[in-house]
Amino acid sequence: MNRRYVPAFVVAALGWMAPGVATAGEPCALTAADSAGVVSVRDARTALLNDGRELRLAGIEVAGQGPDALRALVDGQTLRLHRAPGADRYGRLVAYATLPGAVQTVQETLVAQGQALVSARIGDKACAEALFAAERGARAARRGVWADPNSAPLSSENLPGLEAAAGHFSLIEGRILSVRESGAVIYMNFGRRWTRDFTVTVLKRQQRLFTDAGVDLKQLEGRRIRVRGWIERRGGPIVEAAAPEQIELID
Repeated sequence: MNRRYVPAFVVAALGWMAPGVATAGEPCALTAADSAGVVSVRDARTALLNDGRELRLAGIEVAGQGPDALRALVDGQTLRLHRAPGADRYGRLVAYATLPGAVQTVQETLVAQGQALVSARIGDKACAEALFAAERGARAARRGVWADPNSAPLSSENLPGLEAAAGHFSLIEGRILSVRESGAVIYMNFGRRWTRDFTVTVLKRQQRLFTDAGVDLKQLEGRRIRVRGWIERRGGPIVEAAAPEQIELID
Protein backbone atom coordinates (compact mmCIF):
# COMPACT_ATOMS: atom_id res chain seq x y z
CA MET A 1 0.00 0.00 0.00
CA ASN A 2 2.77 2.44 0.82
CA ARG A 3 5.44 1.20 -1.60
CA ARG A 4 6.85 3.93 -3.78
CA TYR A 5 6.33 3.50 -7.53
CA VAL A 6 6.41 5.56 -10.68
CA PRO A 7 4.07 4.88 -13.60
CA ALA A 8 6.35 3.89 -16.48
CA PHE A 9 4.12 5.77 -18.92
CA VAL A 10 4.40 8.97 -16.88
CA VAL A 11 8.19 8.79 -16.62
CA ALA A 12 8.43 8.84 -20.41
CA ALA A 13 5.70 11.39 -20.92
CA LEU A 14 7.15 14.00 -18.59
CA GLY A 15 10.23 14.26 -20.76
CA TRP A 16 8.37 15.79 -23.70
CA MET A 17 5.40 17.56 -22.17
CA ALA A 18 4.93 21.06 -23.51
CA PRO A 19 4.62 24.15 -21.24
CA GLY A 20 1.25 24.32 -19.55
CA VAL A 21 0.79 20.57 -19.47
CA ALA A 22 0.43 18.95 -16.07
CA THR A 23 3.58 17.59 -14.41
CA ALA A 24 4.05 16.01 -11.01
CA GLY A 25 2.56 18.25 -8.35
CA GLU A 26 0.63 20.36 -10.84
CA PRO A 27 -3.08 20.10 -11.73
CA CYS A 28 -4.30 18.51 -14.92
CA ALA A 29 -4.41 21.48 -17.32
CA LEU A 30 -6.56 21.19 -20.45
CA THR A 31 -7.97 23.59 -22.99
CA ALA A 32 -11.74 24.02 -22.60
CA ALA A 33 -13.81 22.99 -25.62
CA ASP A 34 -17.28 24.12 -24.53
CA SER A 35 -19.62 24.28 -21.53
CA ALA A 36 -22.92 22.69 -20.62
CA GLY A 37 -25.19 22.36 -17.61
CA VAL A 38 -25.90 19.08 -15.83
CA VAL A 39 -29.59 18.14 -15.82
CA SER A 40 -29.22 14.81 -14.04
CA VAL A 41 -26.70 12.15 -13.11
CA ARG A 42 -27.29 8.79 -14.79
CA ASP A 43 -24.65 6.68 -13.01
CA ALA A 44 -21.33 7.01 -11.20
CA ARG A 45 -19.56 8.52 -14.24
CA THR A 46 -22.34 9.59 -16.62
CA ALA A 47 -24.44 12.79 -16.63
CA LEU A 48 -27.18 14.17 -18.89
CA LEU A 49 -26.39 17.67 -20.14
CA ASN A 50 -28.84 20.47 -20.89
CA ASP A 51 -27.99 20.35 -24.61
CA GLY A 52 -29.18 16.75 -24.84
CA ARG A 53 -25.77 15.11 -24.79
CA GLU A 54 -24.74 12.43 -22.35
CA LEU A 55 -21.33 13.01 -20.76
CA ARG A 56 -19.18 10.01 -19.95
CA LEU A 57 -16.21 11.03 -17.81
CA ALA A 58 -12.93 10.06 -19.48
CA GLY A 59 -9.95 8.50 -17.75
CA ILE A 60 -11.68 6.76 -14.82
CA GLU A 61 -13.50 3.59 -13.88
CA VAL A 62 -16.22 3.35 -11.26
CA ALA A 63 -15.02 2.25 -7.82
CA GLY A 64 -17.65 3.57 -5.42
CA GLN A 65 -21.12 2.32 -4.60
CA GLY A 66 -23.22 4.41 -6.98
CA PRO A 67 -23.85 7.85 -8.45
CA ASP A 68 -24.06 9.78 -5.16
CA ALA A 69 -20.48 11.06 -5.26
CA LEU A 70 -20.82 12.39 -8.82
CA ARG A 71 -24.29 13.79 -8.09
CA ALA A 72 -22.95 15.71 -5.09
CA LEU A 73 -20.26 17.27 -7.28
CA VAL A 74 -22.03 18.17 -10.51
CA ASP A 75 -25.84 17.96 -10.27
CA GLY A 76 -27.28 21.29 -11.41
CA GLN A 77 -23.80 22.70 -12.12
CA THR A 78 -22.34 24.06 -15.35
CA LEU A 79 -19.29 22.09 -16.48
CA ARG A 80 -16.40 23.10 -18.69
CA LEU A 81 -15.68 20.22 -21.06
CA HIS A 82 -12.08 19.65 -22.10
CA ARG A 83 -10.55 18.06 -25.17
CA ALA A 84 -13.25 15.50 -25.67
CA PRO A 85 -11.72 12.42 -27.33
CA GLY A 86 -15.08 11.90 -29.04
CA ALA A 87 -18.10 9.68 -28.54
CA ASP A 88 -18.20 6.11 -27.32
CA ARG A 89 -20.07 3.30 -29.04
CA TYR A 90 -23.27 4.42 -27.32
CA GLY A 91 -22.97 7.96 -28.67
CA ARG A 92 -22.02 9.47 -25.30
CA LEU A 93 -19.58 12.38 -25.20
CA VAL A 94 -16.31 11.24 -23.57
CA ALA A 95 -14.42 14.15 -21.98
CA TYR A 96 -12.68 15.63 -18.98
CA ALA A 97 -14.75 18.15 -17.02
CA THR A 98 -14.19 20.89 -14.47
CA LEU A 99 -16.50 22.98 -12.35
CA PRO A 100 -16.29 26.80 -12.65
CA GLY A 101 -13.33 28.06 -10.64
CA ALA A 102 -12.06 24.55 -9.88
CA VAL A 103 -8.40 23.64 -10.28
CA GLN A 104 -8.89 19.89 -10.40
CA THR A 105 -10.96 18.02 -12.93
CA VAL A 106 -14.09 16.24 -11.75
CA GLN A 107 -12.20 13.00 -12.46
CA GLU A 108 -9.33 13.94 -10.12
CA THR A 109 -11.79 14.80 -7.37
CA LEU A 110 -13.61 11.48 -7.66
CA VAL A 111 -10.33 9.53 -7.71
CA ALA A 112 -9.02 11.53 -4.71
CA GLN A 113 -12.21 10.69 -2.81
CA GLY A 114 -11.71 6.99 -3.52
CA GLN A 115 -14.90 6.92 -5.60
CA ALA A 116 -13.13 6.10 -8.89
CA LEU A 117 -10.01 4.39 -10.19
CA VAL A 118 -7.67 5.56 -12.94
CA SER A 119 -8.78 3.68 -16.05
CA ALA A 120 -6.79 1.53 -18.44
CA ARG A 121 -6.98 4.32 -21.03
CA ILE A 122 -6.49 7.75 -19.54
CA GLY A 123 -7.14 9.42 -22.89
CA ASP A 124 -4.88 12.46 -22.37
CA LYS A 125 -1.23 12.32 -21.31
CA ALA A 126 -1.52 15.72 -19.64
CA CYS A 127 -3.76 14.21 -16.95
CA ALA A 128 -1.86 10.97 -16.35
CA GLU A 129 0.29 12.00 -13.39
CA ALA A 130 -2.48 14.07 -11.79
CA LEU A 131 -4.83 11.10 -11.81
CA PHE A 132 -2.20 8.64 -10.59
CA ALA A 133 -1.22 11.05 -7.79
CA ALA A 134 -4.86 11.37 -6.73
CA GLU A 135 -5.23 7.57 -6.66
CA ARG A 136 -2.03 7.13 -4.62
CA GLY A 137 -3.27 9.69 -2.11
CA ALA A 138 -6.68 8.05 -1.77
CA ARG A 139 -5.14 4.61 -1.36
CA ALA A 140 -2.64 5.79 1.27
CA ALA A 141 -5.36 7.62 3.23
CA ARG A 142 -7.81 4.71 2.81
CA ARG A 143 -10.53 6.96 1.45
CA GLY A 144 -13.67 5.69 -0.21
CA VAL A 145 -13.28 2.25 -1.72
CA TRP A 146 -9.76 2.00 -0.26
CA ALA A 147 -11.19 1.93 3.27
CA ASP A 148 -12.06 -1.70 2.56
CA PRO A 149 -8.97 -3.94 2.95
CA ASN A 150 -10.42 -6.19 0.26
CA SER A 151 -10.01 -3.35 -2.25
CA ALA A 152 -6.21 -3.48 -2.14
CA PRO A 153 -4.57 -4.44 -5.46
CA LEU A 154 -4.79 -8.19 -6.02
CA SER A 155 -1.63 -10.27 -5.87
CA SER A 156 -0.77 -12.08 -9.09
CA GLU A 157 -0.37 -15.19 -6.91
CA ASN A 158 -3.93 -14.93 -5.56
CA LEU A 159 -5.48 -17.16 -8.19
CA PRO A 160 -8.85 -17.62 -6.41
CA GLY A 161 -9.14 -13.84 -6.07
CA LEU A 162 -8.25 -13.30 -9.72
CA GLU A 163 -10.75 -15.91 -10.82
CA ALA A 164 -13.46 -14.27 -8.71
CA ALA A 165 -12.61 -10.88 -10.27
CA ALA A 166 -12.99 -12.12 -13.86
CA GLY A 167 -15.07 -9.66 -15.86
CA HIS A 168 -14.21 -6.78 -13.53
CA PHE A 169 -11.78 -3.85 -13.76
CA SER A 170 -8.99 -4.58 -11.28
CA LEU A 171 -5.47 -3.64 -10.16
CA ILE A 172 -3.02 -6.55 -9.93
CA GLU A 173 0.52 -6.55 -8.51
CA GLY A 174 3.25 -9.11 -9.02
CA ARG A 175 6.68 -9.94 -10.42
CA ILE A 176 7.01 -10.93 -14.08
CA LEU A 177 8.67 -14.31 -14.31
CA SER A 178 9.18 -14.33 -18.07
CA VAL A 179 8.36 -12.41 -21.27
CA ARG A 180 7.68 -14.54 -24.34
CA GLU A 181 6.36 -14.06 -27.87
CA SER A 182 4.00 -16.41 -29.65
CA GLY A 183 2.45 -15.53 -32.98
CA ALA A 184 1.03 -11.99 -32.82
CA VAL A 185 1.08 -11.75 -29.01
CA ILE A 186 3.64 -10.86 -26.33
CA TYR A 187 3.03 -12.71 -23.06
CA MET A 188 4.23 -11.45 -19.67
CA ASN A 189 3.97 -14.50 -17.45
CA PHE A 190 3.72 -14.26 -13.67
CA GLY A 191 4.01 -18.02 -13.14
CA ARG A 192 5.31 -21.15 -14.83
CA ARG A 193 1.89 -22.67 -15.59
CA TRP A 194 0.46 -20.50 -18.36
CA THR A 195 -2.78 -22.49 -18.38
CA ARG A 196 -3.40 -21.51 -14.76
CA ASP A 197 -1.23 -18.57 -13.67
CA PHE A 198 -1.78 -14.86 -14.27
CA THR A 199 -0.61 -13.35 -17.58
CA VAL A 200 -0.55 -9.89 -19.16
CA THR A 201 -0.73 -9.83 -22.95
CA VAL A 202 0.18 -7.15 -25.51
CA LEU A 203 -0.43 -7.45 -29.24
CA LYS A 204 2.89 -7.27 -31.09
CA ARG A 205 1.50 -4.61 -33.43
CA GLN A 206 1.08 -2.37 -30.37
CA GLN A 207 4.62 -2.92 -29.07
CA ARG A 208 5.87 0.30 -30.69
CA LEU A 209 3.27 2.26 -28.71
CA PHE A 210 4.77 0.96 -25.47
CA THR A 211 8.37 1.45 -26.65
CA ASP A 212 7.68 5.07 -27.64
CA ALA A 213 6.29 5.65 -24.14
CA GLY A 214 9.48 4.28 -22.57
CA VAL A 215 8.03 0.87 -21.66
CA ASP A 216 10.37 -1.80 -23.09
CA LEU A 217 8.27 -4.91 -22.60
CA LYS A 218 11.19 -7.33 -22.95
CA GLN A 219 13.06 -5.51 -20.18
CA LEU A 220 10.22 -6.08 -17.72
CA GLU A 221 11.25 -9.67 -17.02
CA GLY A 222 12.04 -9.92 -13.31
CA ARG A 223 10.44 -6.56 -12.55
CA ARG A 224 7.59 -6.06 -10.11
CA ILE A 225 4.69 -4.17 -11.70
CA ARG A 226 1.14 -3.07 -11.08
CA VAL A 227 -1.20 -3.56 -14.03
CA ARG A 228 -4.76 -2.30 -14.36
CA GLY A 229 -7.43 -3.60 -16.66
CA TRP A 230 -10.32 -6.01 -17.17
CA ILE A 231 -9.60 -9.57 -16.05
CA GLU A 232 -10.49 -12.26 -18.57
CA ARG A 233 -10.30 -16.04 -18.41
CA ARG A 234 -8.24 -17.69 -21.16
CA GLY A 235 -6.94 -20.78 -19.44
CA GLY A 236 -5.61 -18.72 -16.53
CA PRO A 237 -6.60 -15.14 -15.69
CA ILE A 238 -5.39 -12.58 -18.24
CA VAL A 239 -5.30 -8.79 -18.59
CA GLU A 240 -4.79 -7.42 -22.09
CA ALA A 241 -2.68 -4.26 -22.00
CA ALA A 242 -3.52 -1.97 -24.91
CA ALA A 243 -2.05 1.27 -23.50
CA PRO A 244 1.28 1.97 -21.73
CA GLU A 245 -0.44 3.67 -18.81
CA GLN A 246 -1.84 0.31 -17.76
CA ILE A 247 1.58 -0.72 -16.50
CA GLU A 248 3.23 0.84 -13.44
CA LEU A 249 6.71 -0.08 -12.22
CA ILE A 250 6.91 -0.81 -8.49
CA ASP A 251 10.22 -0.58 -6.54
